[in-house]
Amino acid sequence: MLAGGVFPAACPSRVLLDHVTSKWGVLVLVSLVDGPQRWSDLRRRAQGVSEKMLAQTLKTLEADGLVLRDQKPVMPPHVDYRLTPLGEELAAVLVPLLRWVGQNADAVITPTAPTGSR
Repeated sequence: MLAGGVFPAACPSRVLLDHVTSKWGVLVLVSLVDGPQRWSDLRRRAQGVSEKMLAQTLKTLEADGLVLRDQKPVMPPHVDYRLTPLGEELAAVLVPLLRWVGQNADAVITPTAPTGSR
């Protein structure tokens, strides 16, 4: 079903998997599905993310070729972030995942089954 390359510990895909499945990575990618956004908009949307983590996440996703940083030559500086075509493809996969998480979080976090029956 999956390519065997993702399971070995030394596989480079593990690095990318870590980047795109981090809590902040997922939230940033899915936020950008709605179109280009400024840093402050992303920070407001991904409540709880620190300035440092948002900056680090955006730099990582940009280096991975998933997000583009577009700085306008104006004062004060105006920077927008948007998905690349590869980022759009990835975000299209992540949106159903986040939808599922949102719909099932309560049931998973507070299960009705007795402890130890899982």
